[in-house]
Amino acid sequence: MQNQIVLITGASSGIGKACAEVFAEAGAKLILAARRRDRLDTLAAELQKNYQAEVLCLELDVCDRAQVETTLSKLPNPWQNIAVLINNAGLSRGLNKLQDGSIQDWEEMIDTNVKGLLYVTRTVLPGMVERQQGHVINIGSIAGHQTYPNGNVYCATKAAVRALTEGLKLDLVGTPIRVSTVDPGLVETEFSDVRFRGDRDRAKTVYQGLTPLTGRDIADVVLFCATRPPHVNLNEIILMPTDQASATLVHRRPSV
Repeated sequence: MQNQIVLITGASSGIGKACAEVFAEAGAKLILAARRRDRLDTLAAELQKNYQAEVLCLELDVCDRAQVETTLSKLPNPWQNIAVLINNAGLSRGLNKLQDGSIQDWEEMIDTNVKGLLYVTRTVLPGMVERQQGHVINIGSIAGHQTYPNGNVYCATKAAVRALTEGLKLDLVGTPIRVSTVDPGLVETEFSDVRFRGDRDRAKTVYQGLTPLTGRDIADVVLFCATRPPHVNLNEIILMPTDQASATLVHRRPSV
């Protein structure tokens, strides 16, 4: 990955931040995109200090198609040849039966998890095809494989990510562009805080009594995908904590 340009969306926290750290350690040049510019600047300073990484920060809302197209099409010349795109930006809102769901929550999930991924990929991918080099890595979820109660729309968006990844791989046959999806189970990040809109007590119960994955666990797998030999494409990786067997079955140890 030395001096390869890696674009990470949703880079200000969680899996995206962890990906920034492992790719910086591997010698990549990083384009970090997220809505929270202050967090990006703090992260960039840490990466420059710890790994002497070259970092370009972009304040970007992937849901805004015009902003995505304008920002990514006007990258400075030294940053235009993106080698790896990590579509990490995503979220979940609420945990309700569909008949009780919030349409605003649905739209936010669809706009971010599906349309945002499409906007960024559509803008970056033609350059990869033209240069005949690149790798698109989507961060999916076990929710894209197994629907769970009250997860209806979130699960649907992650199933869409899975289908889009498969479709992209089909469309790119005959090119050297690689396409992967990394689909985790329970990962302790800000995910549940966002889902429950800052209700941290409720968010903590999601991981209570078990040892969840960390953002670093996922980032290590993403880096592994990106550093295989050019003829090797890891299409799909599902990883879960040892305490988790499916989207709905987990082992929780009693609290002492």
